Amino acid sequence: MKFAVIGLGSFGANVARTLFERGNEVLAIDRDRDMTKAAKNFTTNSVMTEAAVKENLQALGVQEMDVVVVSLGHQLEASVMTVLYLHELGVKRIVAKALSEDHAKVLEAVGATEVIYPEKDMAIRTALRLSSPDVIEYLPLVSGITIQEIAPPVKFIGKTLKELDLTNKHGLQVIAIKEVISDRITFIPKADFVIKDSDILVIIGEEKRLSKLNPL
Repeated sequence: MKFAVIGLGSFGANVARTLFERGNEVLAIDRDRDMTKAAKNFTTNSVMTEAAVKENLQALGVQEMDVVVVSLGHQLEASVMTVLYLHELGVKRIVAKALSEDHAKVLEAVGATEVIYPEKDMAIRTALRLSSPDVIEYLPLVSGITIQEIAPPVKFIGKTLKELDLTNKHGLQVIAIKEVISDRITFIPKADFVIKDSDILVIIGEEKRLSKLNPL
């Protein structure tokens, strides 16, 4: 796939590097000379220019990219104008980093197809892990639905998934099990899978139902 990453701060640079390492074509854009020079080591092409200028974006061919990621740090006006111009140029998927909920609303209003709010997302994930000792990892999906990695409650140990019957009784689905000792992952485990105290359960479901899992 073809990506453009606009803004090469810590977030943008890591996005660009990861996309490039996964075999994608990556165009990096920033107005800072040192950042664009450093990005040449982990991108297909790195260009120093002002992104909040429509003619500059068009000249770079961003309209032909599959995805454009906008991560302009605290340059609020620049991020909004860049997203607007990308939208006007017909970019199909624009992923923009927001610094606040109000910033996110503006980005969506001017054409961002997806807005991410890393600090808020990480704060929520951290708080949920800290408040629920058995929760190892937390991934929000659509509103109210999450995927969580949890250590199995004591009542689960030695029982099969069929005996637990989480789907029918509680509206939850075990989509994978990580076996820590053997370092094996079983996707969509069968009903006769016996839960061990060393396993990690990957469960999808409503957050309110997952939060009640421990007392089962």
